[in-house]
Amino acid sequence: MKPKKNIALIAHDHRKMDLLDWAEYNSEILSDHNLFGTGTTGKLVSEKTELPVFRFKSGPLGGDLQIGTAIVQNEIDVMIFFWDPLQAQPHDVDVKALQRISIVYNIPMACNRSSADFLITSPLMKTKYDRFIVDYSQRFKKDFDAE
Repeated sequence: MKPKKNIALIAHDHRKMDLLDWAEYNSEILSDHNLFGTGTTGKLVSEKTELPVFRFKSGPLGGDLQIGTAIVQNEIDVMIFFWDPLQAQPHDVDVKALQRISIVYNIPMACNRSSADFLITSPLMKTKYDRFIVDYSQRFKKDFDAE
């Protein structure tokens, strides 16, 4: 990762105001990075902070999957995803896939304000960082070779 990070900003409907408040509070730090967001969230963050946000489609229309693809292609470095733990999501499978791919590719991920605060203020946000990525293909090969 370069010192200027590519940060994905995502929030479910009932968490959008939380993310907007957090983004406004941290707008000075966020201005040093490239911001990406799902449809409505990206638009709202851009309007609230006056920062440019590249927008993918809305989450339920494929935006979560687009961000997952960007992670796989090494185009997203950090993900701030304020998801709603109390509301069922019609695209829950996509949300879980996005969280899974973030873990597979060792992307720093924050799902609430406290973890987002710790993440965004880390000294590592301002420096080059060599992210370790597990070679799962080798692990799968070992599992099959053991049989």
